[in-house]
Formats: sequence, C-alpha cells, structure tokens
Amino acid sequence: MEGVLKKNMRCRAVIEGYTSEGLGVARLAGRVVFVHGGARGDECLLRILKAGPDGPVYAAIESWLVPSPVRCPPACPVYRSCGGCHFQHIRYEEELALKKTRVEDALIRVGKLDLPVEAIWPAPALDGYRNKALFPVRAVDGRPSTGFFRARSHDMVPVARCALQSEAANALAAALRSWMEDCGVAPYDEISGAGLIRHLFVRAGTEETLACLVASEAAIPCRQALIRRLRAACHSLVGVVWQVNTRRDNVVLSGKSSLLWGRETMTDTLCGLRFRLSAASFYQVNRLQAERLYALAAEYAALEAGDTLLDLYCGVGTLTLHLAREGVRGCGVEFSAEAICRARENAAQNGLPRVRFLQGDAAEVSARLCADGVRPDVVTVDPPRKGLASALVETIAQMAPARVVYLSCDPATLARDLARFACLGYGAVRCAAVDMFPRTAHVESVCLLEKM
Repeated sequence: MEGVLKKNMRCRAVIEGYTSEGLGVARLAGRVVFVHGGARGDECLLRILKAGPDGPVYAAIESWLVPSPVRCPPACPVYRSCGGCHFQHIRYEEELALKKTRVEDALIRVGKLDLPVEAIWPAPALDGYRNKALFPVRAVDGRPSTGFFRARSHDMVPVARCALQSEAANALAAALRSWMEDCGVAPYDEISGAGLIRHLFVRAGTEETLACLVASEAAIPCRQALIRRLRAACHSLVGVVWQVNTRRDNVVLSGKSSLLWGRETMTDTLCGLRFRLSAASFYQVNRLQAERLYALAAEYAALEAGDTLLDLYCGVGTLTLHLAREGVRGCGVEFSAEAICRARENAAQNGLPRVRFLQGDAAEVSARLCADGVRPDVVTVDPPRKGLASALVETIAQMAPARVVYLSCDPATLARDLARFACLGYGAVRCAAVDMFPRTAHVESVCLLEKM
C-alpha cells in the first residue's frame, strides 16, 4: 500500500539498480527506496532510515538473505564510513556496466536522443590512479589526522593510506602527521577557527611531485623540520608551498601563497607533451585515462593541417596543444588568468608558440570571436559539471563549425546541452564513455556533434 513506510521499519526487498550517486534502488509499498551499499540483485532485509509522506525514502541493509552475485568484499577498511568511494562493494565489470547505462539513460531521458554509447573504456589500474590528492587535516581522538569527510558531512574519517591516491601522496600525508605530532602543531578546528594546518594538497606526476600546505596563518613552526620530513618521505618532491587561507567556508585553495622550499610549479608528461602545473592548475586526475579521452577527442575532431580549432574551458592547454600539433591553428579559452599563464608557457616549451590562449568567460569570449568573424572548423568544449550556458550553445552554432566535440563529466548536463544543439542544427552522432574515476560514481564521456 502507498505511504505505509516509516522510520526504523524493517522490510524485505530486492535491489533493482543504482542512482547516479551510487545508491542502490529498491521498490517498497509503491515507493522508490534508496539503499546505502546496495548491489543489483541483492535480496536483503532493509531498515528504513528516512520516510516522510513526500520526498525520497532512504534505507540501510541490515542483513543479506541472498547476496548479489556482483557483490564483492570492499578492499578498503574504511569504505563504509569514508565518503570517497561508492563502488568498492561491487565487481568492476558491474561498475563499468552501470556507468555506461547511466550515460545512455541520460541521453534517452534528458536529451531525447537515440544515441548508443559505443563503449566504456575501463581503467588499466583501479588503485593509485589519482595524481591529485586533497587531505583535510583534523584532530581525531586528540591526534593530528588526515583523511576524508563522511558523505554529506564534515565529520572526518582518518585514513592512514588511501588506495586511490599515489604512493607519494600517502607518504607525504604520513610525514605531515608525524611532524605535527612531534612538533605539537595543532590541526585546524572548523567550529572554533583555532589550529594551524587545514589541508594537505599533493600533485604527483610521472617524475615530479608538488606539495601545498593550507594553513590558517603565515607563521610556520619548526619550518626546517617540516621540509626535511616531506623531502625524506617523497624523493620526487620538487616544491613545498605554504598557503594561508583565513576563510570560514569550504573553499580550500584561497589566499596568499609563499614558497617554503624548491619550486612553485612541477612538470608532468601527458600525451607526449610537457606541462607546467601549479597547485591551483586544472589538470586531469587520471593520466592514463586522460590520454584515452584525448585520443577519442582527436579521433572525433578529425582535424587536418590548416584547420582552425577553438578549445573552450582549456585549463592549462592540455587538449588544445594535443590537438594543435599537426599544423592546426589552435585557440584556447579559459577564465582563470593563472591557467592561461601556464597554457602559454606550455605552448612555448612544447614548441607550439603559434597556438594562442585567451583569458575570459567562455561565453563572452566566444561571442566576441563570433562577432569578429572567427569561424573555426572544430570547437571542443570541456565544461564544469554544470555544462554550457544556453547563450554559449547558440554562439557555437552561429560560428558554424563542421564538428563540435563535447567532453563531459556529467551525463545529465551533457544530454541537456546535446538537445539544445539539436535545435540549432547539430546532431550527436558518436558517444563513448571513459572510466576516469574507478570506484567512484563519476564517469567521463565524449560526444561528437556534426552540422546537419
């Protein structure tokens, strides 16, 4: 019957599928129930956690009557409490299938498109793939700890070693904890605002590593001891940056930075090109999968010598320079002035000085270029999760490129934007997914649109 579910009620159910956030989905009393840690095919006993007369119903698994054949033991000891992973409890083949289905469902339901996803490209490594780590630093049981916040909270779970992070990041986190304990350095307290160390940010590349300590003030106790500990823990370390952040919100990298040791930037290799990066630079988190994503983008773009490329949301120029190597006239657009500075440096050091980069809002710069008569052969976009502004979609269509290549980190906003393009004469003809973030609910996709 409708409306009979109540908090703490126990019910038998079968998990039928997954939400985009990785929760299991069951149906009880005519209502959809979201189940923490559910696996498709689980026959289980649920306890209702939340069930109002309206709105979503949430439940937890109390016991399994018949566990799903796709279920597997989580490899991480803190998986069930840490908010970092979503799919440690299911086999990787199931994770890939559900991510591919998620993209296809968005294209059908949101975009109203009959466009199959050609493939989802699996990650060659499920552990240690992240080249960027951000560890909150807090006191747990009176000791300095690094870890991650529980889902939808600021309650930190201490993590001695995260399997998704690089060995460099885990080693630097351990070195920071020991330095804080030995030198009596207090972790930051969000409620009182007391304490010094707020976050550890690590960027680990193929050859070099950069560490950034986010602190509440500029004074640095036991400075030389800190540098010694970090350098001993990570032999690829090339720089240690100290950033003072006095904000009382969730923004991490904000404020004035100073160099404690080494360099403020590191260099990494991607698609055979060298890129200079700072702590604040946008850069793909999974290098091997980024190379797969960019290879697909290059295939879809089909650029030839003499063609003109406009790359929007270009970051430090990774995709722009990758696509513009074969005699292509490239132009990248990015809002961050720091990223544009890095992009120009990267173009010069890779012998591509004719590729230009423009700083500004993608919609505003594109409108200006369009008014000036710029007509690129191909436009590539790699927007944030919110997707493209409707005005930008219209401007791209006015520029009349032969092809648009859309890289997306959110299937729903991708599908929405593809529907907007369709109304303006651009049809989506190819789509593939890339598992950039194994064991999490995130999935990357790339789509080719052609002028109809």
